[in-house]
Amino acid sequence: MTPSPDRSLHLSGASNFRDLGGYRTDDGRVVRWRRLFRSDHLAALTVDDAQVLASLGVSRALDFRGGSERAAAAYQLPGVVQHPLPIEPTVVQGMQSILAAGEALTAQRTVELMCLTYRNFVRHNAPRFAELFAQLLRSDEPLVFHCTAGKDRTGYAAALILLALGVPRGEVMHDYLLTNEHYRMPAARDPRVAQEVREVLWRVQGPFLDAALQTVDEEFGGLDAYLARQLGVGSAAREQLRRAYLQAPAA
Repeated sequence: MTPSPDRSLHLSGASNFRDLGGYRTDDGRVVRWRRLFRSDHLAALTVDDAQVLASLGVSRALDFRGGSERAAAAYQLPGVVQHPLPIEPTVVQGMQSILAAGEALTAQRTVELMCLTYRNFVRHNAPRFAELFAQLLRSDEPLVFHCTAGKDRTGYAAALILLALGVPRGEVMHDYLLTNEHYRMPAARDPRVAQEVREVLWRVQGPFLDAALQTVDEEFGGLDAYLARQLGVGSAAREQLRRAYLQAPAA
């Protein structure tokens, strides 16, 4: 048996840069390694990190960050074409509204904000995720998709890809929760934000992704209908994705 590559690329400038390969699908095939990568933002990559991406053949970066996020942490990587797919962050604004109203910002309120954010990925951001799939279908050359922390917008995108390929939900959740093992939280900036709130804000929890997938099921008729009607990924496109990104397991 050929050893599996490391899922984490262990880059110096992006702690949450990971490979989606190796997951087994319902029909026994396996997601190809070194084709699909998910990450936190790429503005802090070192020269050595950039060389790693070049050695992997990464030629596209799909960036879910909002406009101000991209402006604050812009990047250029040799040979990598950037495709902005902006989804503006809403959790920070929600937190600021709570604080401005003189209300307590608790961990539970932050969990509620996070779950609403994930529901809104489904309700309001279908065009961005449709373009993600359009890029996957356009070419199977290696690509990376990312946001700022690589955990929420990116986490939902990764879940959609794996589910479309036929990876069981349990494995999809496993990949989603790996962020908690890899992502390095930024330093605290606002003394009004307690550490338990920061733990909610900068980590992931199963109920966040569940909130999105429940919205898919309850408001859009389930994954198959959501992919086909909202994201333009019908049965033919899903089969094309599987031909491109799946392989038979190694003997």
